[in-house]
Amino acid sequence: MSGEFDQAKGRAKKAVGDLTGDREMQAEGEADETSGKIKEKFDDAVDSVRDKLDKN
Repeated sequence: MSGEFDQAKGRAKKAVGDLTGDREMQAEGEADETSGKIKEKFDDAVDSVRDKLDKN
């Protein structure tokens, strides 16, 4: 869930940065969005391992 939140927060920051011309805000938004994607993939991997362990 936090991965999805970080992605949404990142998209919002990027949009604000685009509207205001604030490159730092745009970069923060991109970093937040990327961080969220990484968290989401990590959580998916953990869930997959747990599922496999539960089947054994």
